[in-house]
Amino acid sequence: MQHNNVGTGAGLVATASNSADLEVKDAQLIFGAAWRELEGEFGRSEMRFPRELILLGGAPGAGKGTNSDFIRSVRSIDAPPVVISQLLDTPEALAIKARGGMVGDREVVGILFRKLLEPEYKNGALLDGFPRTKVQVECLKLLFDEMITLRREFTGTPDEAYFKKPIFQIMVLFVDEGESVARQLKRGRQVVAHNEEVIRSGVGELWEERATDSSEALARNRYRVFKEQTYDALLSLKQIFHYHFVNAQAPIPEVQANILRELEYQSSLELDPRTFDRVRRLPLASEIVRHARQDLVRRLDSYEVERPETFAQVIEFIEAKMMPIVVRHAVSGVANINSEDVLFQDPLALAMLIDVFSERGFHATVDVTRVRVPVRVDLQSGSIFSEEKKVFHFSVRFRSAQVRG
Repeated sequence: MQHNNVGTGAGLVATASNSADLEVKDAQLIFGAAWRELEGEFGRSEMRFPRELILLGGAPGAGKGTNSDFIRSVRSIDAPPVVISQLLDTPEALAIKARGGMVGDREVVGILFRKLLEPEYKNGALLDGFPRTKVQVECLKLLFDEMITLRREFTGTPDEAYFKKPIFQIMVLFVDEGESVARQLKRGRQVVAHNEEVIRSGVGELWEERATDSSEALARNRYRVFKEQTYDALLSLKQIFHYHFVNAQAPIPEVQANILRELEYQSSLELDPRTFDRVRRLPLASEIVRHARQDLVRRLDSYEVERPETFAQVIEFIEAKMMPIVVRHAVSGVANINSEDVLFQDPLALAMLIDVFSERGFHATVDVTRVRVPVRVDLQSGSIFSEEKKVFHFSVRFRSAQVRG
């Protein structure tokens, strides 16, 4: 019995392995056929796919349509989203979708690649609903590899600008099964109510009524298909492309804040490697800011410990001579103050003043001018003797008060 169990397990592993191999081979055949057709039609130098692809996936009702415009605005993608379900409008495709199934990989890949070569997508495209199967995943990998090959091929040629470093990002909006089913059925009720009003009034356009939005069983089946096929397909790309997982059960503002954090600009991701190697020697502002507060606290404490008298004089000067002027300029948010106080002949006193204002939430700067002031005249020779004085020009900026007109 033990021997039979081992043999059965090995057979299952072999079957799974063979299935994966077949999917890879299928993808190679499908991709190869689509690529050769497009290359023959457009020419190799015109295989100009979008520099950035955002692959937007999510459970039914997760808010892909709701958030797609926001995602495109964050990434400055002007072209409309490529919604795979809308690309496949044949009666056969509609019938398959109505049953909760999916259109074949060959049709999806061929139509999609042709769409992405349209000029409006040259800077970027958001794909809603791709990839959904393991074959489509493999085709996506092959597309990325071909884009890298084209980039290398055209580097140093007049066409180099059209073959930028490709950026593939995956964003998954996730909700659990209960939430997904509830949202699908809610959408179904809204569509029915809308269409009834259009029919009654004769105003407006009818919305598509999905069978899955009116049946709990079909809605659950649609979610199951997503979990078993689409989600696993996207997850398999996690180690290859930039992967973002967003909890979409939260309110829309919170979901969009999470999306914004996920898609923030990253120079290492977006810049040409040659450009990045040149600019990376300069520190990031975030790195400087991260340590600025700690350094400010350390300096202020050192003033109190090492130079308490000077520190006290600076605080007294700010409180008595500067703050009354600052308060009077609360509306404008800028106060300019001049002083000849000898206290600031000491450079450390100037540093203390700037740090104190920083700690209190102001931005203070100082400029120094030297003025020669006559102090004595030699009546016999007519010579005028002067002495140099320093005038300290302080500028204090802060958030101004909001005054309504």
